[in-house]
Amino acid sequence: MKHVKKSVLLWYSPREMYTLVTAVEDYPAFLPWCERAEVLARDDAGMTARLTLAKGGVRHAFTTRNLHRVDELVQVQLVDGPFSMLEGTWRFVPLVRSGIDPEGVARACRVEFDLRYAFANAALEALVSPVFDRIANTLVDSFVQRAEQVHGPR
Repeated sequence: MKHVKKSVLLWYSPREMYTLVTAVEDYPAFLPWCERAEVLARDDAGMTARLTLAKGGVRHAFTTRNLHRVDELVQVQLVDGPFSMLEGTWRFVPLVRSGIDPEGVARACRVEFDLRYAFANAALEALVSPVFDRIANTLVDSFVQRAEQVHGPR
């Protein structure tokens, strides 16, 4: 099993970062490895989404069930794909010492990303792991860059 854990302090609100992470349909616009992203089902608790990874000659799709706590948390759980296990958490922790905007919302947050995964068999691990390892290790950076594109640098 592999484990990626990242944390970053940002001058973006928890709501801004949560909105970017839950906008799955937008992933192909800024994640170069994401060939396709579709929301299969959406409800009050979250969504079920399917992503197609395509990079370096590797192409695989996987489906996750994502449980949402608005502006606070996204929990990712494997439904199907080339993994034997895939579970992750995005946390958006408000930094109130940085100041509060006029509506009473924190203007900054700490984004915490924690992902654990393993592949279904040795052949898949040999093929997909080098690509997915790089994706997993740069995912937070990709969302920081997306925040700058959408909300401007801060």
